[in-house]
Amino acid sequence: MKAYAFTADERVGKLPDGVGIAVGARAPDFTIDDASGGNVRLADLIAKGHVLLSFYRGGWCPYCSFEVHDLTDAYPEFRKRGVTPVAISVDRPEESSKTAATYEIPFPVLSDPDLVAHRAFRVVHVADEAEFGKLKSFGIDLERASGRDHHSFAIPSYFLVSRDGIVRWAHADAEYKVRPSRRQLLAAVDAARLLPP
Repeated sequence: MKAYAFTADERVGKLPDGVGIAVGARAPDFTIDDASGGNVRLADLIAKGHVLLSFYRGGWCPYCSFEVHDLTDAYPEFRKRGVTPVAISVDRPEESSKTAATYEIPFPVLSDPDLVAHRAFRVVHVADEAEFGKLKSFGIDLERASGRDHHSFAIPSYFLVSRDGIVRWAHADAEYKVRPSRRQLLAAVDAARLLPP
């Protein structure tokens, strides 16, 4: 795990041009696998309550591991607010299950190697040959992790989706070493004034 720099307060809740789903829009539904290979549908998740979707690069990314660990630590605070974090990457189920098993994660860890949810939420980053080669030189094999040759993974991003299926808050940043803090995420949830589920 590697700690990331926290997003400046004035940048929290911003989406780069062409990235993500805007606040106030209906969240696109999707069906992808969980870490055990079972099907999970967004509509079924939000039927149980509000969710904070966290698109992360993969279990191979030390900053993402820190993020998932931090969400795990903050889980009781999210649940007090009626929100369940949901972590999504392009890792195949076998790799996602390794992430889920690294420490006890109390929320869903989903696998999207075919980019179904990533494309629906417009958070796909495609590594060019130089980046792919650089990652490989660090021992990171994107094709092994996803089981695909698309060399794609998430732009780190968050979407707070209320039980009625509307995006209430969104944040994305192509700079993967900078992400919102736990304090900033919980403040965003509080500011969204979600109705009790």
